[in-house]
Amino acid sequence: MNKAKLLISKYFKLKNVSVLGCGWLGKPLATSLLEDGFWVKGSTTSEEKVETLQALGIETHLVNISEYEEFDVFLDTDILIIAITSKDVDGFESLIAQIQESSVQKVIFISSTSVYGKLNRVMTEEDAVLKNPLTEIENLFKENTFFETTIIRFSGLFGGDRHPANWFKNGRKIPQPNGFVNMIHREDCIEIIHEVIAQNCWNTIFNACSNHHPTRREFYTLAKLSSDFKAPEFEENEVYEWKIISSEKVQRVLDYTFIHDDLLEF
Repeated sequence: MNKAKLLISKYFKLKNVSVLGCGWLGKPLATSLLEDGFWVKGSTTSEEKVETLQALGIETHLVNISEYEEFDVFLDTDILIIAITSKDVDGFESLIAQIQESSVQKVIFISSTSVYGKLNRVMTEEDAVLKNPLTEIENLFKENTFFETTIIRFSGLFGGDRHPANWFKNGRKIPQPNGFVNMIHREDCIEIIHEVIAQNCWNTIFNACSNHHPTRREFYTLAKLSSDFKAPEFEENEVYEWKIISSEKVQRVLDYTFIHDDLLEF
């Protein structure tokens, strides 16, 4: 049993978790929480997926934050993990108003390192972010005092059936070949979420990205060739734009070691 699971099983008191969005990340996250002894509620916007999720032991609810319904049963929980891709600011404002009236004490909001501009340097949690719907939603959670929120900004996601060899198909040229790759495996995403809960680490922001940053040319060439695709074509951009995401904080604060730190071993 790893450190996070040991802490959760022995010491952590908040045992009810709701996962908003049981998709590519949320579904395996929910099942891993079930394995750790949590009572897990999960949500989907698709009626067709309800039976599948229930078969996994997840108490399943139909939730679409853009429909402005009441989700009081789903929000009857200790911890809410938000793993949806919606950028509906009004929908999130409505959701937060409901969270304030619920039993939710802690929130983990899954965000993205796309909030940082390409400034040709290493980016940390202290850097300014772009003004867009995602950062506006982040601010709604950061400014709310009715519950505690930790924001995790994941870089490009891969793992499971999401393989980089399948990207940039149909002759699409890959831009910025001399830029750097910022990616994280799904297993690391799930483990970092476990660590936040286990270590009771709230009211902060983490970047989460492997420490390995090969060039886009190196990474995607290997990804394609290793899966028996032909070598990709690249746009030879005159303007050189890149960023490297630092995960120093999440490693230092949570004492976290990445499972998939070498991106060329996938």
